[in-house]
Amino acid sequence: MSTASTRPPEGRYGRPSDERADRKLRIAGWVLGAALLALVGYFAYHYVARNEISAEVITFRASEDAVEVHLEVRKDAGTSGYCTVRSQSADGAEVGRADFRFSGSATRIDKVVTLRTTARGTTAELLGCHAG
Repeated sequence: MSTASTRPPEGRYGRPSDERADRKLRIAGWVLGAALLALVGYFAYHYVARNEISAEVITFRASEDAVEVHLEVRKDAGTSGYCTVRSQSADGAEVGRADFRFSGSATRIDKVVTLRTTARGTTAELLGCHAG
């Protein structure tokens, strides 16, 4: 008893079109993957290498109309800029926001700043720091 072959005879019908489509899809996938990798690398470099200022809130103390915020700022020597801090009340409403400027040759600034509020603040949040 013989079994029938499910493949067409070799060379009779040419190459299957699926091989050409697979090759084109593979090439397109490699090109798009390389472009995505380059884009992620560019943004990572821009974020890490170009970020001249970083800061954090060490602690804060709230009163009825102000919040004292202890900020620690790390920056490149000679860079000036500002950090934005905000405070929220217990119900989540923003009760105060201010920018605090700094400059000088020091690379680390440890400072207590006072944020005036419209009601009792329960948080002190650093929104970000920017050079300039």
